[in-house]
Amino acid sequence: MFDIENYSGFITAILVFQFIPGPGTVAILNATARNGTGAGFGAVCGTLIGDFIFMVAAVAGLAAIMNSNPIFFKALQWFGAAYLCWIGLKLLFSRVEGDSSCVEPVKSGWIYFRQACAVSLTNPKVVLFFVAFFPLFLSPDSSVITLVIMMAHVTVISFIYQVGLVVTGNAIASRLKSIPSARKIASNLAGIALIAFGIKLAVNNR
Repeated sequence: MFDIENYSGFITAILVFQFIPGPGTVAILNATARNGTGAGFGAVCGTLIGDFIFMVAAVAGLAAIMNSNPIFFKALQWFGAAYLCWIGLKLLFSRVEGDSSCVEPVKSGWIYFRQACAVSLTNPKVVLFFVAFFPLFLSPDSSVITLVIMMAHVTVISFIYQVGLVVTGNAIASRLKSIPSARKIASNLAGIALIAFGIKLAVNNR
């Protein structure tokens, strides 16, 4: 279908990839828990933009440039690891009152959009994933249109899944507001997760 080889396998692979938690998932859930669905949707858009840029870069051959310039690629990896750890530390040491009467400072979705987009773009291995992923479902005579259709599939499925994260995360956050220290615990868990992702990226970069 759409000149995509093994179409059902292609869709399944995208779904499996979505269900693997990553820094983008943490960013979306953290934004939703802190400032509601508006912030969550801002983070969704940021994550999608970051992934789309990497897909375009993969198709344009950025991976080939990065492979021919390993120092540049390693610099991106170290920057990505440092940024994720920095965001995680900010979450860990940010002051969040446990009293349910305290109101979380209102931030616009634009702030979470920029943060989620930065988190996505500081994981350079994503571009290599797309470079390895797309050829699995392409035939030798596939056209550029097929690649565009594949990118559209990834974007649409990602959007649906991430919207589900926002809706679910918001419902859970609303219930947790009545529990003392719940926001601080959630913030700490998000911070630890981001630091873990950053350390993993740094270890793989050695």
